[in-house]
Amino acid sequence: MATEWPQTRKTGLADALRGAREMADQHYGIWSWIATVDHKRIGLMYGVTAFIFFLTGGIEALLLRTQLVVPNAGVLNADQYNRILTMHGTTMVFLVIMPLSAAFFNLMTPLMIGARDVAFPRLNAFSYWVFLAGGIFLNVSFFTKNIFSGELGAPDCGWTCYSTLSSKAFSPGHGVDFWALGVQILGIASLASGFNFIVTILNMRAPGMTLFRMPLFVWMTLVTSFLIIFAMPVIAVALFELIFDRLFNANFFNPDKGGNPLLWQHMFWLFGHPEVYILILPAMGIVSEILPTFSRKPLFGYPFVVFSGIAIGFMSWGVWVHHMYTTGLGTVANSAFGISTILIGVPTGVKVLNWMATMWGGSLNLKAPMMFAVGFVAMFTIGGLSGVTHSVVPSDYQQQDTYYVVAHFHYVLFGGAIFALFAGFYYWLPKFTGKLLNDRLGQIHFWLMLIGFNLTFFPMHVSGLLGMPRRISTYSEGQGWDFWNLLSTIGAFTIATSILVFIINFIYSLRRGEAAGYDPWDGRTLEWTIPSPPPHYNFEKIPVVHARDPFWHEKYTEDEEGRPIPVVAGAANGHENEGQEDHGGHGIHMPSPSYFPLIAALGFPIMATGLIYDYALVAVGAAVLFVGIYGWALEPATEGEEA
Repeated sequence: MATEWPQTRKTGLADALRGAREMADQHYGIWSWIATVDHKRIGLMYGVTAFIFFLTGGIEALLLRTQLVVPNAGVLNADQYNRILTMHGTTMVFLVIMPLSAAFFNLMTPLMIGARDVAFPRLNAFSYWVFLAGGIFLNVSFFTKNIFSGELGAPDCGWTCYSTLSSKAFSPGHGVDFWALGVQILGIASLASGFNFIVTILNMRAPGMTLFRMPLFVWMTLVTSFLIIFAMPVIAVALFELIFDRLFNANFFNPDKGGNPLLWQHMFWLFGHPEVYILILPAMGIVSEILPTFSRKPLFGYPFVVFSGIAIGFMSWGVWVHHMYTTGLGTVANSAFGISTILIGVPTGVKVLNWMATMWGGSLNLKAPMMFAVGFVAMFTIGGLSGVTHSVVPSDYQQQDTYYVVAHFHYVLFGGAIFALFAGFYYWLPKFTGKLLNDRLGQIHFWLMLIGFNLTFFPMHVSGLLGMPRRISTYSEGQGWDFWNLLSTIGAFTIATSILVFIINFIYSLRRGEAAGYDPWDGRTLEWTIPSPPPHYNFEKIPVVHARDPFWHEKYTEDEEGRPIPVVAGAANGHENEGQEDHGGHGIHMPSPSYFPLIAALGFPIMATGLIYDYALVAVGAAVLFVGIYGWALEPATEGEEA
C-alpha cells in the first residue's frame, strides 16, 4: 500500500527531513514500523513475533502429544519426533518466553519509571531485529532437506543438545549447526536488551523515584537484565566450542581426543539455571503489580519481595548440578548442590507468602488479569514443590530423565511464566490498544487453560514415577502409561482451545471492545496517568514521584482502618494534563527513525549461513554488519530543532 506523506513545505532538505520524521511520528505505513525506535512499537513487535512463535511451538507440542496418545502410534516416526521435540523446547524457551518478557520490558519499563524512551533507542530496535533474524534462522532448518538435497533438516538432539548427541557422528547434516548459530544470534539480541534496560533503569527514572520507590516489575526487569548479561556469555562459549567441534573438527567434547562430553552439561546448566529465573522473574514482576491493583492494597512486604528477587538472582548460579546428579560427580558435590537447591526455595517461598498476604483481607476484584495472576501463584507453587524434591539426591536418581521432570518444569515455565504473561496481556494491552479485552471471554480462556494445563501436566508426575522416560517417541502396551498419556493429550488440545479463545477475544476487542481510558483498573503506577494508547513521547511533563505507588497516593488517602478514601473525584481518568494546556508534545525531541539497526542485524544470519555453506558469505555478512553500524554511528541521536 502506498504511503501518504503528511503535508509539509517541500523547500529544501530540512523540510524533507521534517516530513520523514512526521511520517514516522504520525504512524504512516509499514515503513514507519520498520524504521521505528519507539520503545512501545518495538515492544508490540516483540510481542506479536513471540506470539507467532508461541503458536508454532504449540503446534509442535500437539504433534508430540498426538504421537503419544496411544501406544505404538504412527503419527511421527522417531526421527521426526526428535526434530520436532528439539524445536519445540528451543522455541518455547528462546523464542517465546524470553521475548514475551522483553516485550513487557519494552512496553512498560519506560512508562513505569516516568521516562520518554529507553536509554539507547536504536540499540533497542537492533535487539528486536537480531531476535527476529535468529528466530527465522533457527526455523529455516526445517526446510534445509528440501532446499539442499541430502541435508537432514531440523536439529534432532533435544533442546539441550547434549554432547555426544550433538556431534557430527550422531547428528549429521546441518540441523545442529543451525541450532547452535541461531541460539548464538539470539544471545546477541538478549545482551543488547539487557545492557539497555540496566542503563535505562539506573539512569532515567523520574525525579523522586528512588530505587525503593520503583515498581516491582521494574525491579525484576533490572535483576533479569543482570542475569542475562552474565549468563549469555556462558552459553556463548559453549556454543562456540560446539560450532568449532562440528565445523572445524575441534575436540572440546570428543573423549577420543582428550575432550570431555560432560563439559557441555556443566556449561549448559551453568547458563541454564540462571536462564530458568530469566524466564520466571519477569513473570513474578508482572504478578507483583497485578495482585495489589486488584486487591486494592499495597504489595505486602515490598522490601522482602525485592530482596528475595535479588537473592534468587545470586543463588541461581549455585544449583546447576542438580541437573547432573547421575553423571558421577560424587557424594560431596551432590550433597552440596542438594542443599543449595533447598535453599533457593526460601526466597521463592517468601514471594509466595507475600503475594498471599497481599490478597488476604483485600477487596478482591476477580477480573481476568487477577484470575491469571492467582493461577500463576497456584501453579508455580506446585512446580516449586516438585522442584524441591530434586534436592533429595536418591529421589532424583529415580526421577532423572523421566516425565516427572517434564511435569516439573512445565509447571514452572507454563504454569508460571505463561499464566503470568497472559495476566500481563489482559492487564496492560488496553494501555496500548485503547480497548479493553472482553472479560467474559477472558474468564473462559482462563478456566480452559487452567483445566487443560493440569490435565496435561499433572498426569506426567504419575507416568514419570511409573518409569516413563522423557524424549521417547513411542511406547509399548502394558507398562501402565496408556491412561496418563491419553489424559495429557486431551489436556493439550484443551489448552489449544483456550488459546483460540484468546485470539478471538483479541480480534473482537480490537474491533468492538470497550474504550480503556486512562486508568481502567484504578491502577497504582505512572503508566495509568497517560492516555491509552500513549503518545509517542509518553509524558508531556516528566512526573515527580513522592511515594511508592505514586498514582495511587495522588488518588487516595486512608482512613484509620487503612481503607482507601478518594482525594479527588474522577482522578482515575488520568491526571497528567490536568490544569495545563495540552501542547501535543510540541518541543519534545524524540530519537529519529532509523533503518540502520535492521541493516546491521541482517549481517548475523548471513554470516551464520556462510559458516555452514560458503565462507564467502561470511565476508558479505560482515560487510552488511559494518555498513549498518557505520551508518548508525553517523546518525544524529535525536531530532533536530524546529525551523
